[in-house]
Amino acid sequence: MPTVVLMDVSLSMTRPVSLEGNEDFQRKNLAVHGLNMLFEHMASNYRLEFTALMAFSSLWELLVPFTRDYNALQEALSSLDDYDKTCVESALQGVNSVVQQEWGNACPCQVVLVTDGSLGIGKGSLRYSLQTLKQRGDDKKFPLPFPFPTKLYIMCVANAEELQMSDTINNLEELVRLSGGDGQIFTVDGALCMKSVQAMFGRLIDHAYSPFHAVLHCGNLSSDVQVFPRPEPVIIDEEVDPLPQSVNTDLEIVGFIEITDICSPPVISRHLVLPIAVNKASEMDEVGAGATDEPEEEPSASQMAGKSPNFCVLLHGSLKVEGMVALVQLGPEWYGMLYSQADSKKKSNLMMSIFEPGSDPLPWLGKISHLGPISEAAENPYGEDDNKSPFPVQPQVKRSYAQAVTVWIKASGLQTDVQKILRNARKLPEKTQTFYKELNRLRKAALAFGFWELLKGVADLLERECTLLPDSAHPDAAFQLSHAAQQLKLASTGDSQYAAFDYNIAPMHTDFSRGMLNRL
Repeated sequence: MPTVVLMDVSLSMTRPVSLEGNEDFQRKNLAVHGLNMLFEHMASNYRLEFTALMAFSSLWELLVPFTRDYNALQEALSSLDDYDKTCVESALQGVNSVVQQEWGNACPCQVVLVTDGSLGIGKGSLRYSLQTLKQRGDDKKFPLPFPFPTKLYIMCVANAEELQMSDTINNLEELVRLSGGDGQIFTVDGALCMKSVQAMFGRLIDHAYSPFHAVLHCGNLSSDVQVFPRPEPVIIDEEVDPLPQSVNTDLEIVGFIEITDICSPPVISRHLVLPIAVNKASEMDEVGAGATDEPEEEPSASQMAGKSPNFCVLLHGSLKVEGMVALVQLGPEWYGMLYSQADSKKKSNLMMSIFEPGSDPLPWLGKISHLGPISEAAENPYGEDDNKSPFPVQPQVKRSYAQAVTVWIKASGLQTDVQKILRNARKLPEKTQTFYKELNRLRKAALAFGFWELLKGVADLLERECTLLPDSAHPDAAFQLSHAAQQLKLASTGDSQYAAFDYNIAPMHTDFSRGMLNRL
């Protein structure tokens, strides 16, 4: 997930710190040193991570937009200027703007706030912002919680004793709680120095930026892999005492299945699966000890990795060519799938999608533990010509969602349903049955959602269509449109028998409609 580093460049960060020796450092220098350590770690272990750098005091500034170029981030750190007082609320508003502009509301993001623990002074201080949370209007809301999933990590370039002398810790804890509670406050242990700041950022790296290494097994074959981004623990809501369930470091492939059978299943998260090059430096040292005195050009690690066979590469190529996915066990009764996903015409990656924990995450496959090799079947379940499929496995209990329902997630879906009614209205009386079928479908959905205004609006549209009918239109069309509009207006009041959910609007019986039926 992307990371936003929020660097405090207020005057309080310029306070000197006496270190061993004659050279004096500012707190800002210690923070920059810790961030350089973080960026170097991410460049070698988290190089696929997108990171942005922002600086703030009373205002905020985006120094480096989201990038994977960690040299640019380190260069920006080396040229930081000093500004005025601290205003954390303004900085958080900047984070909200930058992340939403780049990633939207659905992408989870990590925010690393680096400060000295100073809350600011006056109306712009964090203390004042938290005290006035409940006294704000809708136009001046506090930026937390963000509209996107967030993990807030606060790095205080100060020790715990210094922060406990005031209410700083309490205010910072409230800040983490408002962000969703999925974050942490890190402080310096002991005296302020380079080593203690390094240790603090080391704890952040271990907690949030340690790569997830695993071993992928398939029978007698195995491969060391890195899963990126790191899979998050999942809490099962059904348990009485829920405990987070984590992905095992041993990933066992339990079988293979056609892509057409697994379709597009619901997943918790998606991850890249990258092979880890085997380090043969120690082996080369043992073999080459005392062999020759003349130095020879040693091959790079990437060249060595490219020449050595790897099961992960074999698996990726096989899944891509055969059009299949591999079902992989992540833990007790927890599964996922490995598959090849193309970024472009020439590039593809091995991906892993994680299912919901449980023995049957995909209802149409049944219990994954009950699946077996096709060779053990009495006859080929796919048919001799691959013209059928053994799936879906029908569940014993009918699913509540296994029926056609009207869904208006986007405005375009609602607009399509209204236009369908109007198209049929212009073809009355030939499309009378279809007109009332679509009208009743929209009416029931509007009543279920409590969308009374929609019924009134469609009634007005039908009355307008009635006035625009040409002279050559069938007389029954005007009667049917007026009747339908009246029925919708009665339903929009919500307090009549016509507003009942099970009530259906029936076509109006006229002499013209009887004549049409007789001719039919």
